[in-house]
Amino acid sequence: MDKLKKKIVEAGEIREGQVLKVDSFLNHQLDVELLYEIGEEIYNLFKDRKITKILTIEVSGIAIAVMAAMYFKVPVVFAKKTESLNLDSDVYKGKVVSYTKNKEYNIMISKKYLNQDDRLLIIDDFLAEGNAMKSLINLAHESGASVEGIGIAIEKGFQNGGKYLRNMNFNLKSLVIIDALKEGSIIFRDEQQRP
Repeated sequence: MDKLKKKIVEAGEIREGQVLKVDSFLNHQLDVELLYEIGEEIYNLFKDRKITKILTIEVSGIAIAVMAAMYFKVPVVFAKKTESLNLDSDVYKGKVVSYTKNKEYNIMISKKYLNQDDRLLIIDDFLAEGNAMKSLINLAHESGASVEGIGIAIEKGFQNGGKYLRNMNFNLKSLVIIDALKEGSIIFRDEQQRP
């Protein structure tokens, strides 16, 4: 997606540890017009999959999931990272290790929001090692739901998450794949080289 690539080049910052900081438009301050187009693009990639719900994880995946859900006209369910008094006690639970925060989180989804009749599209802002995706997939399978696709805004192609998910035969589509982050330079995967 050319508009997302352009925004990454203009406003993205490369940080130590091969971290790409995009918080000025994607996961802290939100460029709503760009998110709207990301939602439409994800819809176009998965519109034939008869999606009944979109699944994501708080916090950064929610904005993208909501924009895509507007096109699919389905609810968004997000895994919570913190327990609260208003969270049901009957939940699916998992663990996620955040690559950028180097921290392990417990995640929870109320069992009343996922079931065996659901055809899920899992969405997130980034895919690096795939830890969040693996945990969300496990919760989906525990509920009996089918995972019809995985939509990612930015995939770090030099890390293992995308390769793992494709090897497991998941229908993974990333709008942008980055093959390298080097000293102020972002190298995008050419469209012809995409899986």
